[in-house]
Amino acid sequence: MNPREKQDAEFDKIAEAMIRRIERAVSTFDPDELDVELSGDVLNLTHESGQKIVINRHRAARQIWMAALRKAWHFDPDASGQRWKTGDAELVTQLEQVLSTLFSRAVKLSLGGS
Repeated sequence: MNPREKQDAEFDKIAEAMIRRIERAVSTFDPDELDVELSGDVLNLTHESGQKIVINRHRAARQIWMAALRKAWHFDPDASGQRWKTGDAELVTQLEQVLSTLFSRAVKLSLGGS
């Protein structure tokens, strides 16, 4: 395996782990309130209002991307691969804020280990 393939494989591993942790955390919501669908690299969350949140890994940029509420964020992993950040936001915190807006109540996600 060449260095690029090795880096891609490591990125895939940590990005998939984070997306699966998010999937497990949001799967605790009532399915009538939030539909959760993981298809390949893309996690689609659909609120009962029809609003969507799309979270996916982007290998070429080595980022996790999230789109919701007419905005988009591109998150980079920290050295541990446990936290994903952009200039002014952190993935889980931003997702909690988006969900809180959609549900009109405070949302705190419990993400276990990978």
